[in-house]
Amino acid sequence: MSLMRRRIAAFGPFTPSPILALRDMDVSSTKTSEADPASTIAPYATGLMGVNQPVNMIFKDSLWWSLGILALIVLSVRLLEIGWSKLRHVSAMSRTADEQGYWKMSQWSWMPTLKKHLVYAPFWRKRHNREIRLSSALNIGTLPSRLHSVILALYLLSNIIYMFYLDWSQPNGYALAAEIRGRSGTLAVVNMVPLIILAGRNNPLIPLLKVSFDTYNLLHRWMGRMVVLEALIHTIAWLYVQVAAAGWSSVSEKMIHESFIASGFGGTIALVILFFLSLSPVRHAFYETFLNVHIILAFIIFLTTLIHCASASIPGGLPQLPYMIAIFLLWFFERLARMFRLAYNNWSSRRGFTEAEIEALPGDCSRVTMHLPRYLDVAPGTHAYIRFMGINSWENHPFSIAWVEHHPDDPDRTLETEKSHSNAALHNGTTSVSFIIGAQTGFTRQLFDRASRAGTSSIRVRAAMEGPYAGHHSLDSYGHAVLFAGSTGITHQLSYLKPLIQGFNDGTIATRRITLIWVMRDTEALEWVRPWMDEVLRMPRRREVLNIRLFVTRPKNSKEIVSGSNTVQMFPGRPSISTIMQREVEQQVGAMAVTVCGPGALADDVRQAVRQVQSIDNVVDFIEESFTW
Repeated sequence: MSLMRRRIAAFGPFTPSPILALRDMDVSSTKTSEADPASTIAPYATGLMGVNQPVNMIFKDSLWWSLGILALIVLSVRLLEIGWSKLRHVSAMSRTADEQGYWKMSQWSWMPTLKKHLVYAPFWRKRHNREIRLSSALNIGTLPSRLHSVILALYLLSNIIYMFYLDWSQPNGYALAAEIRGRSGTLAVVNMVPLIILAGRNNPLIPLLKVSFDTYNLLHRWMGRMVVLEALIHTIAWLYVQVAAAGWSSVSEKMIHESFIASGFGGTIALVILFFLSLSPVRHAFYETFLNVHIILAFIIFLTTLIHCASASIPGGLPQLPYMIAIFLLWFFERLARMFRLAYNNWSSRRGFTEAEIEALPGDCSRVTMHLPRYLDVAPGTHAYIRFMGINSWENHPFSIAWVEHHPDDPDRTLETEKSHSNAALHNGTTSVSFIIGAQTGFTRQLFDRASRAGTSSIRVRAAMEGPYAGHHSLDSYGHAVLFAGSTGITHQLSYLKPLIQGFNDGTIATRRITLIWVMRDTEALEWVRPWMDEVLRMPRRREVLNIRLFVTRPKNSKEIVSGSNTVQMFPGRPSISTIMQREVEQQVGAMAVTVCGPGALADDVRQAVRQVQSIDNVVDFIEESFTW
């Protein structure tokens, strides 16, 4: 603490605050002040009396700089990774499998240890993405990874230090309360800036840092909790002084007649309500309702805080007013970006609006194909938010994109006959984007039920798609790709197959071996992707690069378990993930990427298996696709 005080003193000379001035009062003036409550209490209930604003600004800069430095560190790491993968891609794409040995070996002896014990490590043992359930109805969420835990701990600890670095020797408790009020209010608003940035789907940090929205959502939740705590401290500190100065009746009077106090109380109440609604058991039990209420309450919080900062008796409003204006602009432009993407993707003056074709499939799943009225470039591994007219139209949910087809403007021209004309025709044509959506509760169940009522035929409804998002994990530079899928997680992995095989045929990627492991409950799941998988299996040279292993955990009949060929094999029961990984490492080609999309238990098993095979003798990178909520 003494070191921090010396650093703050070195920040530069500033006018002593009323707190410091109070120390210089002589004994007689102190006695007079104690005899007059108006002079020792009331001045500290409003304005900046007792607020140590210079120190508040130092901590504001410290908080933003710490987050900015963290972003710069991640950006530097990402730039190095991108440069390294580009070098690997260019040098390996013309090499055979046997000639990629250099990229198979780790070039830094410390990297496997770092991956095993920090980057890929769960917070405790092996559990990370598997939900923690108190009962069949109560879910309290997931555990963060070890790296996420370190980042969160540093963030929370810094806020606690900034919050409670106060002049505890202050003889006037009401002056100390004013200092606490100023510090907590400043930190609450300062934390709202990164809070709103990380909440947006169009967060520019996602493509820049190549960090998933899932990670930002984790940080967003913890930042929100810190804002609630600081806002509560801010309100309680004011109440303590105000009640001591004029009683509880003055509180209600100020709330009725002063917009400054009313807006502050309103914002705090909205924050507390939002906090209790966002608790994991409540959020998971009523998630769709929570989403809509969350947006409404967030708007109320930003609006009341803006009014609170602008309506202060201080000329020009509170010093935090510019931050609130920035927050409102960030929130507004992010919403505007969503509206623009919706309008651009789903409407064309020539072709009208997007239509969705919905088909009910065995296993309580819906196959949805969105026929967009324009061309849209969709990378593998992306997801999109979709909504349907007449099926909870106000709701939109993220789903992995399974398949993409581009339809040329002139269908008579083909890539084989007139490639240049066909490329132009494709970009002037339309795009169809397909999803597999498992029926759970709420929106997804209503979607399946509506399609089921149509019998064997599909239904068409007007719809809208926002996206695509993510897709920043390219597998093109890896000689070996292992794709794990559980149930409907096949949608994410399927999106990689066609581009990888096509790239292998064209000689434009380094991949020489692809292994797809799909864990399903019964063989009915094969119907979900049959038309797309048939197209993949008919691709030229597919047998040279692709191996598929299907594991049916609950087969209805043993005769269903039939292996079509050596490259497409089917097994009963659950797979041994560690055994599969050991076998793949023994046959590894160049650098290996292991991706997983599926239930939390499967993702945790794959993560554990990847950690076990980390060694100086191989390069194995792990990529997890998840939507934690």
